[in-house]
Amino acid sequence: GRRRAGVLLHPTSLPAGDLGPDAHRFVDWLAEAGFGVWQMLPLGPPGAGRSPYQADSAHAGNPGLISRQGLVESGWLAPGDTDGVWLERAVDAFIAADGGEERDSYAAFLEQTTTWLDDYARYRVVKARHDDRPWWAWEAPLRRREPGALTTLDRESADELERVRVAQWFFERQWRALREHANGCGIKLFGDMPIFVAHDSAEVWQRPDLFTVDADGQPTEVAGVPPDYFSATGQRWGNPHYDWARMEQDGFRWWVRRMASQLELFDLVRIDHFRGLESYWEIRADEDTAMHGHWVKAPGTALLQTFRDTFHQLPLVAEDLGIITDEVEALRDRFDLPGMRILQFAFGSGAANPYLPHNFVPNAVAYTGTHDNNTTLGWLEELDDATRHHVQEYLGCPGDAFPDALCRAALASVARLAVLPMQDILRLGAEHRMNAPGQSNSSNWRWRFSWEQVDDGTVEEYRHLLELYGRL
Repeated sequence: GRRRAGVLLHPTSLPAGDLGPDAHRFVDWLAEAGFGVWQMLPLGPPGAGRSPYQADSAHAGNPGLISRQGLVESGWLAPGDTDGVWLERAVDAFIAADGGEERDSYAAFLEQTTTWLDDYARYRVVKARHDDRPWWAWEAPLRRREPGALTTLDRESADELERVRVAQWFFERQWRALREHANGCGIKLFGDMPIFVAHDSAEVWQRPDLFTVDADGQPTEVAGVPPDYFSATGQRWGNPHYDWARMEQDGFRWWVRRMASQLELFDLVRIDHFRGLESYWEIRADEDTAMHGHWVKAPGTALLQTFRDTFHQLPLVAEDLGIITDEVEALRDRFDLPGMRILQFAFGSGAANPYLPHNFVPNAVAYTGTHDNNTTLGWLEELDDATRHHVQEYLGCPGDAFPDALCRAALASVARLAVLPMQDILRLGAEHRMNAPGQSNSSNWRWRFSWEQVDDGTVEEYRHLLELYGRL
């Protein structure tokens, strides 16, 4: 495969935070600067705390990304319609209009999404009716999905269910337009699939038999990671685990559907917490921290082989950060998946550090940092003197050459794909960080850039660098 460069920017970080004109303008900007990849975070509807990694559906798109401007251009909204319920009004306008080719397109969409959309709509409607309480707090007939209760729901709430479905179609249309524009400009869209789904999600409600939950819907074991670089007590994520034995029985149908949804959206997909496909950290649900868990084997080889048999190629990237064993590396390499190399993890130890560029392999994705790291300028400020000296010595540059020097190191490396967070391209400091893991602070996931920050010279500068390093 040829050398490429990409930019990491979630659509919520665009100036308007949606899939409208800003997203198309960003694609044009990437193409002008010579980038070939736009990487983003998961696109599902985020739950509490706004984290894209805790979505309430493995298939649905985040309605918050629907562009108001896009709906105006499609004719479902008046130009001046800007108050808080414009999306609901556009949905109602679509439902009220009858016939037309839009209607056929909508019908086709409903047919393609039967395995998940009806249940997702039910989940959203019942949740709204229960003051947004989680599905295990609903009355028993709905919690347990008794057929009579579902039939009554479908009959009595037909209008609200339809609204959820139409909003998903709006998302799908705007996404498809964006992907066609990107692909037309030679840009691949690179997505992200969280390995786990949220406990309070349509998936766990729909198929509790595939997860480690009891008859009342409560998890018996939950996911997380042991103590590490980010946390002394580990991270207790709280997601239920998969019942892998059950999933394997029908040839991983649940997973195949999930991956198919991702490949509908993206040209390339990162599997978040890839190591969990080899072994996962299992914590008893009554434990408050992640410290007392244990590793449990997962059928990653069988799953990835199923993906390969089904999709024939695996445009996947393994997020292989954290505690990585020989077995995890063997699984990654067996399916020839590129791993990740993060330059912010490279310094302060010796020359054998795997994140130093001289230790890279071509089948890898190089980053200065990810959405979980500080911006490179913020990271540099927090380093101790010895580590900062190591950075400057290794890269052969003075302290004022940052973050550019680290960006250049990623681009110059042998890694086939190099991805730079937009913050580093714009030379922004710590206050522009996207997420600080393990801290539920109010600024997580909120960052946006503005077009004023994008210097006119940036396009020429990056075109030059990408040509210099063979990534144009």
